[in-house]
Amino acid sequence: MPHKIYAKNPDIVFRKIADEVILVPIKNNVRDLESIYTLNEVGARIWELVDGKRDVQQIRDVVANEFEVSAEEAGKDLKEFMEKLFEVGGIKEV
Repeated sequence: MPHKIYAKNPDIVFRKIADEVILVPIKNNVRDLESIYTLNEVGARIWELVDGKRDVQQIRDVVANEFEVSAEEAGKDLKEFMEKLFEVGGIKEV
């Protein structure tokens, strides 16, 4: 996974409302409104970094540096978060 590159699903929008950051599917199906995801500060930063150009290792390094955690800890949390984003269709492999 370290050298895989992901891009955001264009059917998902990122919005900051008050102090919350959310991902909202913009599909035609009303039931998709049940799939709104709230992100913490780290999750929001990861979402910003997923650009279809950076690989997972590069994103890990930025997260580790900006949030002052070890590369190992950042990598573990990043892997878990990216897997969830992939499962819900928020990102796709380039």
